[in-house]
Amino acid sequence: MQVWKFGGTSVGKPERMQSIRQLITADGKPKIVVLSALSGSTNTLLSISESLIAQNQAEAKSKANALRAHYDTFLIELYQTPAGLGKGQAIIEKEFSFIDSLIATVPYTVKQEKEMVALGELLSTQIFEAYLQEEGVNSTLLPALDFMVIDADNEPIMADIERKLAATIAPVKDKQIFITQGFICRNPAGEVDNLKRGGSDYTASLIGGAIQADEIQIWTDIDGMHNNDPRIVKNTFPIRELSFAEAAELAYFGAKILHPSTITPAKIKGVPVRLKNTMEPSAFGTLISEKSTDIEIKAIAAKDNITAIYIHSTRMLNAYGFLKRVFEIFEKYKTPVDMITTSEVSVSVTIDQTANLDAIMRELREFAELEDPDKDQVIICIVGNFWADKEGIAIKVLDAIKNIPIRMISYGASEHNISLLVDAKHKNDALNALNEGLF
Repeated sequence: MQVWKFGGTSVGKPERMQSIRQLITADGKPKIVVLSALSGSTNTLLSISESLIAQNQAEAKSKANALRAHYDTFLIELYQTPAGLGKGQAIIEKEFSFIDSLIATVPYTVKQEKEMVALGELLSTQIFEAYLQEEGVNSTLLPALDFMVIDADNEPIMADIERKLAATIAPVKDKQIFITQGFICRNPAGEVDNLKRGGSDYTASLIGGAIQADEIQIWTDIDGMHNNDPRIVKNTFPIRELSFAEAAELAYFGAKILHPSTITPAKIKGVPVRLKNTMEPSAFGTLISEKSTDIEIKAIAAKDNITAIYIHSTRMLNAYGFLKRVFEIFEKYKTPVDMITTSEVSVSVTIDQTANLDAIMRELREFAELEDPDKDQVIICIVGNFWADKEGIAIKVLDAIKNIPIRMISYGASEHNISLLVDAKHKNDALNALNEGLF
């Protein structure tokens, strides 16, 4: 069995949803289909929540009415029969009645907000399943809230997901197509929650790992993962094959087509992940697996909104225990570190979460000297096969970017990654220079 995931733009219009029906049924093979919310729905639901947090129920109701009008039009264009349209309208009536009840809830809490945001996926999957039924497809709905669970640290509980998913599928195992929601889950209190990182892609990977699928396919509106950012660099091209490690590096350092969390469950279970284009379904896309090709330099990605912190030990030489104290502070404030460079008495780190920056700096100053942090930085990541005995890799990279000031360099921690820190104003020039110099 395969797991196929479609994002919001792929289901954002009735004709797109009709195309997906043709895609998933063409080969006659069973598959689990993970859907995101219709494009724009989640943002609107978040906007409704913002109005409710501000205690503006009238504004929230107006936004909800506008969203419902959009869905009403969507249904008329999607369904082909009065019976199908009737089922779709019943779904809309039920879920928007629930939205009305949330709008009337006082006080409006985080619990209600998560229930509100989950409605995007609940609507899209029910609407699509009703459409499949209208078209005579042998399909059923697998409610993600019946099997997708997270722990107190917001991490998926894989053993429980495997057990609950198997129990959910067992009574309907004769079906060909199983529809489920991406993004949403239940927390340890049994309340509606979400996976946050990676959303629906993460759901697809977790399900693929749980059932040990033949393949996970992530369908978007781009032709696989490209060798550089096509929004900034001309003449980019899709990469046919990547290893799990290479894809994880690219995803973590800014390749928007895939979230880094998506790779982990698939990698653990050895399930290949293929990135496909709904607009060009016959295109090969990108295959991510345990295998790696011999291509030396494969791709470039950039991660924005980086802050660099420069820390110097006041004990100077032989400052053992210094790094331990530094990273305990970042752990305390649950702030991940992206890049690290060190000397005997100094360490430079980068972070992309600055909510606790002032507190971190205050505690670091208790035992270290700090420079002013550099904000608005960008990490540029060059990914490929950089084995220890390879010659000339760093020279190629640095020569390509010789006219760009570099704040930090990280090379050697991974056989697949060279990372450079540059000021955001140099990002576009750096990506284009590296593209020309390396490809």
